[in-house]
Amino acid sequence: MGPTEVINYRRSLRRKNYSSHTVKNYMNILTHFISRVAVPLSQVTHREIGAYVDYLLSRRRKPKTITCHLQTIRLFFDYLIEEEGMKMNNPVIRVSIRLPKPLPRHLHDDQVAKFFKVITDPRDRAIFMLMLRCGLRVEEVAKLTAGALDLARRRLLVINGKGGKDRVVYLSEDVRIALEVYIKKRSSKASGLFLVQKGPLSGQPLSVRGIQKRMEYYAQKSKVSASCHQLRHTMATQLLNADAGLATIQDLLGHSHITTTQRYCQVSNLKVQRDYYQAIQVVLERTQNY
Repeated sequence: MGPTEVINYRRSLRRKNYSSHTVKNYMNILTHFISRVAVPLSQVTHREIGAYVDYLLSRRRKPKTITCHLQTIRLFFDYLIEEEGMKMNNPVIRVSIRLPKPLPRHLHDDQVAKFFKVITDPRDRAIFMLMLRCGLRVEEVAKLTAGALDLARRRLLVINGKGGKDRVVYLSEDVRIALEVYIKKRSSKASGLFLVQKGPLSGQPLSVRGIQKRMEYYAQKSKVSASCHQLRHTMATQLLNADAGLATIQDLLGHSHITTTQRYCQVSNLKVQRDYYQAIQVVLERTQNY
């Protein structure tokens, strides 16, 4: 019973245009979950879900990983109830795990300079400059096509980003130069923008994991603790410190909710400091008699 419904659910996700990466992750989680449950899906209650959480905890899974499992399983039961007509209450509704909420980590200017100093390959430099200056996610970079790039107007169309949304991002001068240098060397008619350069997969689009491995290589070489997503955080923090509006940053990053963008305010101490001194000077001028 379980495997059939998982197959049907996979078809449903594909019809809804979920990315292949997301579908694969969902299937892995659901297959793992079903293998641990001793009762039919229609008889699963919050007790079985709680036992599964206990199992994940015993395997020392991180709270974020457990939450990802719970969210995936909850969506699966939503599908079974709403689309397959299964008569039951969603068993995940009453189960949750407390998540820590660390602030986004960004790189300081000296760390950014140190990181990029060791990158001489034109492709890799263009990739990480796009993340730093345009705030692209690693998945978005991996899916970029040559046709989405408009160097003349210094902009880039991000197609089917997170949540299936398209958006336009703009290219700073250093990004434009980095892309031009890479494209002159690229000499390929492949539709993918960033391609594997060596080995049996040469000429094929560079995968998400391939980009992450290049990040790990340069982080180790430069001795800077960096990740792809940190470059995205760095871009947002730098723009905020340069007085860009939250709504502008939200649009550039492709955030669905402004509250996600607002979290960058909590780490942007430079802007807070500058705003404080500017405001307090006005207060002092008005209250000189104190």
